[in-house]
Amino acid sequence: MESLKLPPHNGSVISVVDMHTGGEPLRIVVSGFPDIIGGSVLAKRRYVREKLDHLRQLLMFEPRGHYDMYGALVVKSELNEAHLGVLFMHNEGYSTMCGHAVIALGRFAVDYGLVTAPQSPETQVNIHCPCGLVKAFVEYSNQNTGKVRFHSVPAFAFATDITVDVPGHGEVIVDISYGGAFYAFVSAEKFGLDISHSRTRDLVDAATAVTNAVKRKVKLHHPSSPDLAFLYGTILTDGKDAFSDEPTANVCVFADAQVDRSPTGSGVTARIALQYHKGLIQLNQTRTFQSGATGSLFTGKAVQETKCGDFKAVTVEVAGHAHYTGTASFVLENDDDLKNGFLLK
Repeated sequence: MESLKLPPHNGSVISVVDMHTGGEPLRIVVSGFPDIIGGSVLAKRRYVREKLDHLRQLLMFEPRGHYDMYGALVVKSELNEAHLGVLFMHNEGYSTMCGHAVIALGRFAVDYGLVTAPQSPETQVNIHCPCGLVKAFVEYSNQNTGKVRFHSVPAFAFATDITVDVPGHGEVIVDISYGGAFYAFVSAEKFGLDISHSRTRDLVDAATAVTNAVKRKVKLHHPSSPDLAFLYGTILTDGKDAFSDEPTANVCVFADAQVDRSPTGSGVTARIALQYHKGLIQLNQTRTFQSGATGSLFTGKAVQETKCGDFKAVTVEVAGHAHYTGTASFVLENDDDLKNGFLLK
């Protein structure tokens, strides 16, 4: 049978490469988007959010996507050292950082020629995310890409031991940390839940309640830009924050109650920064982080002390594997009443 081709149609076509990192999907747009206007990656993020959000919905929502779909739009960066800029998208809007996407984009950038003359045993890929420049390092041998590690933007503990009132659970103590995006952290045991065995719906409900409680009480700020000062979600942990050779598990619930299937790259970054701030981990001590959803693994370690405004910060290295799942060309037919997508909650 000849390769399948789309029949005649009267709408536009968006082509993508689909990947996953630790089970978390990534839909990378390769063609079909209009030009993205803006003098910076953050400005492009604002432009897409205000002018082209229907295309995010088209790709993330059903029938082309699903409630927990995640995407990446490659854009031009204003930084000379960047190989590419990227905008992240999900069920609610646009993130500022996504570690699982950076791991996948590292492979993608080398495999699809965005980096010229890749080097063995490792090729550096500079990815300009909305939160800043993230450096990925892609294993490369005999024209094959493999494991990817990346060095984060400065990550820091924003606040610790904050008491918030969570409806149905009373007062709960949480921490807030930044790893390219802000997260609240709390042990699942405080809700009578187990990260790896409780129902996903129960974990989502608890994490969402924490997110809403923190948003009501805490005003976030970031030294670089107000565009970065929002709570992305809550990460429920197994409470095993002290350094150990054994894996520690967590589940991230972000955006509009979206569940990360991976250990969450930016979440690992923020959790390492929090552990370092509390003296629970030292520089270059590698921890293994396990997804409570799928069991997939990332590793993380603080590699260097730095600053972010007045915050004491660390650069964090996160490593994992991404894999290709396919390619697709999505049609937008003008007479389709559901062409812009929908979500079932």
